[in-house]
Amino acid sequence: MRSLPVPLILSVWYESPPANRGTAGSHGKRAWCVYNGSNTEAFSQPSVCPQQRRASMNYLVLFKMIPDTVEELELSDDQKSLNTEYLRYKLSDADEHALEQALILKERHGGQVTVAALDAPEVDDVLFTAIAKGADVVVKIALDQTKLDTRATAQAMAAWIKASNLVGGQTLVMPGAQAIDDLGGELGAWLAEELQLPFIGVVSSVKLDDNCSKALVLKEFSSGLRGEFEVPLPAILGIQSAEKPPRYVPVAKVRMAMKTAKIQSVEVAAPPVTGLAIERMFKPEVAGHAEMLEGTPDEVAEKLAGILAERGII
Repeated sequence: MRSLPVPLILSVWYESPPANRGTAGSHGKRAWCVYNGSNTEAFSQPSVCPQQRRASMNYLVLFKMIPDTVEELELSDDQKSLNTEYLRYKLSDADEHALEQALILKERHGGQVTVAALDAPEVDDVLFTAIAKGADVVVKIALDQTKLDTRATAQAMAAWIKASNLVGGQTLVMPGAQAIDDLGGELGAWLAEELQLPFIGVVSSVKLDDNCSKALVLKEFSSGLRGEFEVPLPAILGIQSAEKPPRYVPVAKVRMAMKTAKIQSVEVAAPPVTGLAIERMFKPEVAGHAEMLEGTPDEVAEKLAGILAERGII
């Protein structure tokens, strides 16, 4: 296995970025800067790639459909999955941000936005909405998303990417950082293994250098800590949030896309069994309950004192 390009950490800070990024020292709550190498001024402002490189930029956004938690979730009879008979699906929130970030980069640097998803309920509507927002190509992979775990999904996505020769010098693969149905955040990492590309997850900002050959990304950590990483392209970025809120698209524009655009349907071989099997799913058991005390303040106080005495607290 060949070694992967390692993303280079530039600086880390709390809350707001420092003005003297790239030099060791302190700046308010800033943590230690561990980068002291090449100049980063090319990233300081949004740049525009040279014309000959603009057309070669590719942004691959990977969609996942998730259960709409507005509806009550019910388990199947075998207690190993959700009952999908009345289940509604929607696009993962992080994937909406991944598309928005890709569209922002396209507007800034040119190139093509391709959106891909495995087959799932209501996925066609989501793909047509992506076209209405500005995506150039939408692809549906003919494998049932609900039957695949995250690793198998990564294998299927990687097989399509390889077969389509989509990963070139100026390519960003952009799945959402994680989805609420598993909160694993593993898809980007598994894709990095399959495609042998560098990966950075939980990304909230992406800038490209003047040549569109490197990206400077802002990665979020716990406790309000954030860090900047420089990564060579092609690369995989797990998008947590875009620079701007996802854009709104009118229903009329989505309907127009349904009439004029086409979803490309592609087939890939079913990935091998990954060895992960769900033994049982269950709803959390209620460990206790609240007892409401009614009456006048004196009556409530007397009842409360009696309960506390009964339990040996007073």
